[in-house]
Amino acid sequence: MIEKKLHYKFKNQKLLKTALTHSSFANETSVDSNERLEFLGDAVLGFVTARFLYDHFPNASEGKLSKVRSAIVSRLNFARLAQELGIDKEIFLGKGEELTGGRKRESNLAGAFEAVIGAVYLDGGYRKVFKIITHLLKNCLGQKDIFMDYKTKLQELAQKQYKSMPKYKVVLEEGPPHDKCFHVEVKVTRKVLGKGFGRNKKEAEQAAAKEVLKYIESLNQSKTHEL
Repeated sequence: MIEKKLHYKFKNQKLLKTALTHSSFANETSVDSNERLEFLGDAVLGFVTARFLYDHFPNASEGKLSKVRSAIVSRLNFARLAQELGIDKEIFLGKGEELTGGRKRESNLAGAFEAVIGAVYLDGGYRKVFKIITHLLKNCLGQKDIFMDYKTKLQELAQKQYKSMPKYKVVLEEGPPHDKCFHVEVKVTRKVLGKGFGRNKKEAEQAAAKEVLKYIESLNQSKTHEL
């Protein structure tokens, strides 16, 4: 399924299998995990995305390009792409990870997506992986959700509805230096209303703000129904 959706047939099927092998499965079966391919894929995606945006938006400023790149090269977006490619159905997970919802875990999906891209690069070379990534990126540009500035939207709503400014706090940092995960909570009127995580503070804050917006929206809808 993944190969069909990528429009790419692996010459070395072992590369694809390794790309889909989560560390929890690797530890249980003594095979290679996808972590090294994830590291490579992350770098390839960053470079190709930068080149794609440079060519696609010839009049955009450095600031604008950086903002769009941050939206595209995010764990949230990569997890969404993984689901579109069917990676969530084919990833190999350890028993514990499977039982605790690992097949839907954003970090697992995003990591496997990066690993698959790294595998394509090794198997087919730069031109092939560039073609695949740019095709995926063109589809991303039509996804308005990934460009939403949830922090700004929450700030405006909190000031209007609660006369209060959201406050963000990093409550946990985990993972190796090359693959950090930041956990952030956001308070509105001194109450923790949302939590989020991401590869950097900005991404984690956006995820937390999105959660709060959903919460406030559900509250507002409940009040409307009561009326």
